Amino acid sequence: MATDYDAPRKQDEELKTDSLDELKAHRSDHQSNSVDIDEAEAADGFELPGADLSNVELSVAVIPAQDDEFTCSSCFLVHHRSQLAYEENGLPVCAECAS
Repeated sequence: MATDYDAPRKQDEELKTDSLDELKAHRSDHQSNSVDIDEAEAADGFELPGADLSNVELSVAVIPAQDDEFTCSSCFLVHHRSQLAYEENGLPVCAECAS
């Protein structure tokens, strides 16, 4: 059965029964003034753009390209051989860069 999405969702009788006082009372019932999260604790986990990270040391394991992988000469990402589209001047190009 077809649905008319432009039709109002409430009937005229329901709209008349919703008074401003009822809506305010309903709204105040569902809101609370208490805060669940301490703002200072939440702000500690965020790094701002441009923050000085010179004293931070990263430890990342770098794995060299495997025998069945190649580095695209266009995007310089390492892809599996199944992603090889063609070679241009002896340099491999991935399927994403070829499209």
